Amino acid sequence: MTFFTTRRTVLSVAAAAALLSVTACGGNVGGGVADAADFPSGPVNITVGQAPGGSTDLIARAVGEGMSDNLGQPVTVVNQPGANGAVATKEVAGKAADGHELVLLNASLITITPLAVSENEAVTLDDLDVIKGLSQDDYVLVASAKSGFENLEDIQATGNLTYGTTGVGTGSQLAQAVLFAEAGIDGTAVPFDSGSPALTAVMGDQVQVATVQLGEAKPQIDAGSVTPIMTFSAERNEFLPDTPTATESGYDIPVSQYRALAAPKGLPEEVKTRLAESADAALATDAYQSFNQDNLLTPHEISGEEVTEEWNSLRDRYAELVEEHDISLTGN
Repeated sequence: MTFFTTRRTVLSVAAAAALLSVTACGGNVGGGVADAADFPSGPVNITVGQAPGGSTDLIARAVGEGMSDNLGQPVTVVNQPGANGAVATKEVAGKAADGHELVLLNASLITITPLAVSENEAVTLDDLDVIKGLSQDDYVLVASAKSGFENLEDIQATGNLTYGTTGVGTGSQLAQAVLFAEAGIDGTAVPFDSGSPALTAVMGDQVQVATVQLGEAKPQIDAGSVTPIMTFSAERNEFLPDTPTATESGYDIPVSQYRALAAPKGLPEEVKTRLAESADAALATDAYQSFNQDNLLTPHEISGEEVTEEWNSLRDRYAELVEEHDISLTGN
């Protein structure tokens, strides 16, 4: 009798120790309800896969400031540029799912970059819990003043077009490639590493047209240095109301840069809810709404579940367009 009692005791202790070991380890293991009740227990980091000063970085800082006030803990932005955000996103996805490590996602990383890289390099939403959709940053096709282009018909009439993109695997590259394929426009692509040098090349007529984000192009549009031809949003952008969309011109190419807040997969539901509430509080502040206006960002404040559905749908749609028009986004 003593033997069996002792054996049961040993097994119970071993099981308890194993449970404690699993709970204490890192990786994508949720912190549990007890931990969720104390969340946040310390600072929260938002990792950004782009350099400081860009749109994604500025959005993260604006959201983080409002979340910090709501959570009562510092929310720090950590910049880790590389591979259109893939390096940062993969690193965050491998951290503990306790709500203290977040990542600011660009939709293009999920919807477009996989069309330009190998399967091992591609990033999906499978390893992430998406918390909140934030904003929409629209692309605009602009022409150099010297080119004389005023509309798409002018571009179609040229026989020797050179156009700039903001890099391989970006919305800029995809939008132009599909538009030119559907509109019967031939040209030579010149990839740049971001919107700023691409816009500078258009201003200097080194390339005749380029597709860049509206926030970057608008000052030069207002100054008359470049001419807006069309946007790639589903509806006309409120900051450029006189410029037609590709869709209304007969080309079904809805390409915008969406951004969302995410965390490693496995967040306790209470922590995920608390983070979403905090993000909602930040987005509702006058400071954040003024930030959107100042940076020409359209609010796209949807739930994490809606983000996942939307981005996966866009990924599939873009894959169909690339296959339909036999487009390569690899840059080769």
